[in-house]
Amino acid sequence: MAEAEAVAAAEVVEAVEASPGRELTASGAGPGAGPGAGPGAPSGAGPLGGSARVRQVREGLRGYGLIVAMWIRSTMTYRASFALSAFGNAAITLLDFVTIYIMFSHVDVLGGFTLPEIALLYGACSASLGLADLLMGNTDRIGARIRDGSLDTMLVRPVPVLAQVAADRFALRRLGRVMQGLGVLGWALWSLDVEWTAGKALMVPVMIVAGAAIFAAVMLTGAAFQFIAGDAAEVQNSFTYGGCTMLQYPPTIFAKDLLRGVTFVVPLAFVNWLPALYVLGRPDPLGLPGWVAYLGPPVAFLVFLPASLAWRAGVRSYRSTGS
Repeated sequence: MAEAEAVAAAEVVEAVEASPGRELTASGAGPGAGPGAGPGAPSGAGPLGGSARVRQVREGLRGYGLIVAMWIRSTMTYRASFALSAFGNAAITLLDFVTIYIMFSHVDVLGGFTLPEIALLYGACSASLGLADLLMGNTDRIGARIRDGSLDTMLVRPVPVLAQVAADRFALRRLGRVMQGLGVLGWALWSLDVEWTAGKALMVPVMIVAGAAIFAAVMLTGAAFQFIAGDAAEVQNSFTYGGCTMLQYPPTIFAKDLLRGVTFVVPLAFVNWLPALYVLGRPDPLGLPGWVAYLGPPVAFLVFLPASLAWRAGVRSYRSTGS
């Protein structure tokens, strides 16, 4: 397995370095070349225009796809190992729901919510976090790359650093968490007695995708913070994995100050609480109107905007370790 990963890593480097992009000047190629030493941008380059930004995004997506494809090839070299890893990942995450299930063997409701209603919260949150973790989970390793100097090699390639960091060591086994969450969500929807409308039916997939985008934005913010803190992976995980653990339980059991914090400060409530309350026809504990449940996608965009700016600022301010 290690040999296959080494071969895949070498192919990734060749594919990324061969991808089309702007040529690096001698002054802009060095990882410590200053604010202009960002991914594929010559030193001292001015702000990118609209077409240049679109081209850079396209190059980043292409580079991300190349790296992901290489790691998938490496993973599928040992299909049995992949199947066992994915199954193990799903089984471990399922233990959280098993705990909830055992709890309901002693109580009928928790905070006014039945087991299928909590399963709706759990399944949506788990699927959203699993999808974000699959696509962006490796961003929490940026602190380690800063310390050991391996980030320097990414800065001299004509592909955005974020694409390389997010796709590095792409773990296809994380699909196990996504499938497990969708399985619990499917059981919840089958067990619930909901008066379905077109809006409620549409809310379910929107809830998962928007929730994944919100988690991804939080991951990006945490990665940007590591340029300052050096290594804050656990702080980042406390908002992602810890936040998902909190969202698995009904909002009615938490204090209103906490509910305000996860609604207006770190908007994790838009991952599943507010959409699920709309689907279930329950009132919001803070008295928010029902249409707020549809704000998941714009909230994800609003969180991504400062996160992307913080990431760009972190990359531009980075100075090489010198090693």
